[in-house]
Amino acid sequence: MSETAEQRTTRRRWLNLAELVAVAGLLIAALTLWLNWSDRREDKAQAAAASAAAARDEARFELKGEVDGDEILLLRDERHALGDVQVTFPRALGVAQQDAVAHAIKRAWFEDALLNATDGGADERTGRLPVLVSYAYVVDDTEHRRRAIYDIVWRTDGRLLRGRSLELVDFRLRRAGGGQAALDAAWSREAR
Repeated sequence: MSETAEQRTTRRRWLNLAELVAVAGLLIAALTLWLNWSDRREDKAQAAAASAAAARDEARFELKGEVDGDEILLLRDERHALGDVQVTFPRALGVAQQDAVAHAIKRAWFEDALLNATDGGADERTGRLPVLVSYAYVVDDTEHRRRAIYDIVWRTDGRLLRGRSLELVDFRLRRAGGGQAALDAAWSREAR
């Protein structure tokens, strides 16, 4: 049985249609593969960015202090082991840099100098003493160092026979970073 010309044309048409369906299937499979690969790459990039952000947040630590009588206790948290702490005072006060070994800023370090610097005005005053605090802390066995200018908020009260007394009120962050020049400038604004 021999094939007629019309049957041959029909057969070729089916063969071409089958080839087109196969090529379309191949294109769809390739597009699906590329989209899956692209999605995985994007997911990995997002996961890496989230991990980096979490590590940055974990490493971030802002020193805080709490007044406890005649000293300011420097607070630490469970995630950040607090290491060396140095407290630098404005040059105009003439107070040497102090190492806060016990993680406390003691009023005795600067009391006389501050009372002398603020003498001559009203006995009952309130003000801020800027100090530069440099500290180290550890996160995941990695040491980080930071410095910031903090304000020690103080109040003086007049006493009947013995001059004035100094009371510590608060410990506040003024600005992150800074150095001796910024500290001295902050004190000159406060001392006016």
